[in-house]
Amino acid sequence: MKSFARFLIGIPVALLILWWSLALMFRLPGPAWFSQSVALVFALGLLATLVLVRPYRRALGICLAGLGVVFAWWSTIHPSNERDWLPDVARMPTAEMNGDSLVVHNIRNFDYRSETDFTERWEDRTYDLSKLRGVDIFISYWGSPYIAHPIVSWDFGDGQHLAMSIETRKERAEEYSAVRGFFREYELVYIAADERDLVRLRTNYRGEEVYLYRVRLKPGVARNLLVAYMESANRLAAQPEFYNAALDNCTTGIRLNVQHIGAAQPWDYRILVNGLGDQLLYERGRIDTNMPFEQLKAASLIVDKAKAADQAPDFSEQIRVGLPQPPPLE
Repeated sequence: MKSFARFLIGIPVALLILWWSLALMFRLPGPAWFSQSVALVFALGLLATLVLVRPYRRALGICLAGLGVVFAWWSTIHPSNERDWLPDVARMPTAEMNGDSLVVHNIRNFDYRSETDFTERWEDRTYDLSKLRGVDIFISYWGSPYIAHPIVSWDFGDGQHLAMSIETRKERAEEYSAVRGFFREYELVYIAADERDLVRLRTNYRGEEVYLYRVRLKPGVARNLLVAYMESANRLAAQPEFYNAALDNCTTGIRLNVQHIGAAQPWDYRILVNGLGDQLLYERGRIDTNMPFEQLKAASLIVDKAKAADQAPDFSEQIRVGLPQPPPLE
């Protein structure tokens, strides 16, 4: 009986040891060989302690003490807005609102010649919230059908759209790693951009598969959601936060903003398996349900339209030609 109890206690402790070993490997300062060596010694040492040292409570005490030391070090790692950022995330958007007037600073509107060759353009734009017509969502796939990147865009009519993307803020020497995204490797950033920037980059240069859905939201809810996004962007500009691949990412960030305005619906596993997020929106009636889902998805693919529109001034209008339009909410 004692052996079974030790086994039940030892499993979560062993998992904690492995987790914090990865934290050491990814975030400990110094060359890779050093952090990897320290992580290996830490993991093997504590796991051996858990198995070999007796009495068992002494082994647990040693392991917990070791984990406590690593946690104390971990608490010294803080996010920052002052790093040598990649050009596409060098500036953070901020916003000012006065009645129906919304001024957004540092809107990205790059002119791309390839994914890595572009002319930088950062703009300030003013939006009339009284003209806000609705919200659209882009879902972009680059590999697995189960993992995607959502981009929310607000439609103000007359061809004016404001797209917002929640992403990792990478430094010049960094590349994205899904595993490192769990270990305070990247800061969180909200990118405010022209659709021709965010969407065309993915369809025309990264070779991603992008779908565009019109979302069923009342204008008042759409406005509140935009205000929540802007408040989040302002907060990040003043107080940086870490990106977390599970808890604070491109999709959970949308949910947090939706929760902030009191419009969140029950949790669903597809919030994490976000490549299936359009299925979730369909089941909840947030996008067009007048046709079978597979037919809707096929009609919502905009890659060819985006490539044809390319640098056209009316890019946003061209990618929406023939797009299924759901009935408005009553």
